[in-house]
Amino acid sequence: MIYFTADLHFYHGNVIKHAKRPFADAAEMNRALIRNWNQTVSTEDEVYILGDVTMKGAGYAMEALTQLHGRKYLVKGNHDGFAEQASFDLSIFKWIKDYHELKYQNELFMLFHYPIQEWNGLHRGAYHLHGHQHNHADYNEANRAQGLRCYDIGVDANRYLPVGIHDLMAYFEA
Repeated sequence: MIYFTADLHFYHGNVIKHAKRPFADAAEMNRALIRNWNQTVSTEDEVYILGDVTMKGAGYAMEALTQLHGRKYLVKGNHDGFAEQASFDLSIFKWIKDYHELKYQNELFMLFHYPIQEWNGLHRGAYHLHGHQHNHADYNEANRAQGLRCYDIGVDANRYLPVGIHDLMAYFEA
C-alpha cells in the first residue's frame, strides 16, 4: 500500500499552538504521531512524506524516523534542513527530492510540499498532494466541492494519520 503524509513537525512544541493540535506538549504529540503511523502503516508499505518532518536537526529526525514503519520517501519542505546535515543517515529514505510525479493505476499524483494553483495534468484529472499550510479537513472538502483534486495531506487535515492512496482516490470519487 502507498501512503502520504506531511507536516509532522516532530519535537516542535510551537506547532501545537500554531495548528491547534490537541496535545499538551511535543512529547505527547510525538508519541501520538508515531503510534498512529505504526497502527496504519506496515513495514512493507511505502510512505511519501511531503515535507516538514522536524526542524530540530539530524539527530531528532533519525530518532523519530527510525521508529516509523514502511519504506520512506521525502519530498522536502521548508523545515527539512536535517536532510542536508552530514550526520543524517540518508539511507532512512529511499530518495529525497524537491518534487515528485507518481503514477499509480493510470492516475497521476503531483507531490510537492507547497500548494500550487496549477500542476501537470490538472485539466486531465491529476491529483496535487501538498502540505505546508496546516489546513484542516474543510480545506480538502472545499477543493473537492470545486472539482479540484488538490489535497492537503498534512496530519492536521487528516486526524494525525497517513492517508492511503485508495482512500484518496475514493474521496474524490464520492
